[in-house]
Amino acid sequence: MDRLLAEYDIEVHYVNFPLHPDTPDAGIALVDLFGGGPAAQQRLASSSTRLRGIADSEGLPMSESRTMTYNSRLAQELGVWATEQGQGKAFHDAMFRAYFAHAQNISDPEVLVQIAKDVGLDATTARDVIESRSYQAAVDEEWSRSRAAGVNAVPTFDCGGQRVVGAYPYETLAGLVEHAGARKRADR
Repeated sequence: MDRLLAEYDIEVHYVNFPLHPDTPDAGIALVDLFGGGPAAQQRLASSSTRLRGIADSEGLPMSESRTMTYNSRLAQELGVWATEQGQGKAFHDAMFRAYFAHAQNISDPEVLVQIAKDVGLDATTARDVIESRSYQAAVDEEWSRSRAAGVNAVPTFDCGGQRVVGAYPYETLAGLVEHAGARKRADR
């Protein structure tokens, strides 16, 4: 996304989606998410290799030791607040690193407060947002909007009525925004 934003005259809007909303706060092993057993281990290994290859080619951090997935609901609620504070992109990027690069439990309020603090947000207010669930309705509305639009996986990139679903190389996303009429920035 950073490269797209630097090269094209576009705006990015993150919309939350409930990929696995029933995941317990303590998380679930990725192999169990893939169904468990040897076949699931093989699918997970194949998926992880593909994802790591894309991440490596784009210079994105990706841990080889991440074995768990966590419920992202509180992170999404805090992300809506961070966006209102003008720190949405920084929070989103930090959340990505916490989850994919550092294998942190992004359902843990202490982890979330630290991430908020690390991007310059007030830790006390972040904790209040989490404890009060004051952005629960906003995320519910985004989930409903995502479902109504037919989104069923993440990431989903929607641009000008065209979609790309899944992790793809930069060139695929550049083609998407160009197809929608985005222009390269003049200063490039």
